[in-house]
Amino acid sequence: MIEIDGASGEGGGQILRSSLTLSMITGQPFRMTNIRANRPKPGLMRQHLVAVQAAAQICDGEIASAAVGAQTLEFRPGKIKGGEYQFAIGTAGSCTLVLQTLIPALLYADGPSTIHITGGTHNMMAPPAHFLQRSYGRVLADMGATLDIELQRFGFYPAGGGEIQARITPCAKLNVIELMESGERITGYAESFIAGVPVSVANRELECVGAGMGWNESQLFVRGLSNDQGPGNALLMTLEQRNVINVFSEFGEKMVRSETVARNLLTQVRRFIISGATVGEHLADQIMLPFALAGGGRFTTNTVTQHAKTNAAVIGQFLPVDISFDKKDSYYVCSVQQKSDLLG
Repeated sequence: MIEIDGASGEGGGQILRSSLTLSMITGQPFRMTNIRANRPKPGLMRQHLVAVQAAAQICDGEIASAAVGAQTLEFRPGKIKGGEYQFAIGTAGSCTLVLQTLIPALLYADGPSTIHITGGTHNMMAPPAHFLQRSYGRVLADMGATLDIELQRFGFYPAGGGEIQARITPCAKLNVIELMESGERITGYAESFIAGVPVSVANRELECVGAGMGWNESQLFVRGLSNDQGPGNALLMTLEQRNVINVFSEFGEKMVRSETVARNLLTQVRRFIISGATVGEHLADQIMLPFALAGGGRFTTNTVTQHAKTNAAVIGQFLPVDISFDKKDSYYVCSVQQKSDLLG
């Protein structure tokens, strides 16, 4: 039984999600205390509870103390099973974070899987569905995984109501890869998704992004959605390069000007581009786990957050790997190595 303090490091939900994923894959049970201790509302929220219940269902796991608000959890995994699964968060809680808990584990299932999740797909506290499709999914594909993610309906905060479906094929062994160079830029574009929001919001956002990036109309897209999927507004910028795709996002809010949303996104993207790194901070955080499962790999990233450091520490409790971050000029090199390799 691995003992995990949920208050360590960043003290958020990623500690729980990574623990569930790795427990399923390694077969090691864990007990967690102080779940999400550093959040305004500690304990399991609805999306975290669904992640726990979903993990237990796909591996016939045993759980204790699983309820909204619970700050302790004991999880005993069984065998990971392929199949068709449906999970409903019931709020605008993130579908993508639940998916990120399940996808790596289902690569080790005994057969193909289809997962259908309803809830939030685009909110500021989680990566949007497009990040999973374009960015995270691309890295897993390069590692040898077969994965298809379909966004069937948008779910903005606070209404939710979004739908995502993912199909996962088992993968005998993930390949070790390195993302040390981005390669030449293939394309870059911005999209403003709006539902139940005036089109002028999207136009102003894209005009600001276009001026800031030096992009023309062929790289700026208004993505109008049916009003029943809103109200909501998501501004995304995608940079597709030969070796990697990075997706950056900001979200419109009441009383926040369109130009402010766009400038915040431009700041994110400019910092990344100037750094010369290959992988953005959110993608860096998410690919450490599959890199560790593969047994190694390296990539460069523009910043190392407390979130990433905490995730690295959790991974090290389940797998015999060492994850290091070394500063190199304007970026960091993240190296994942098996401890046996370090010992020679």
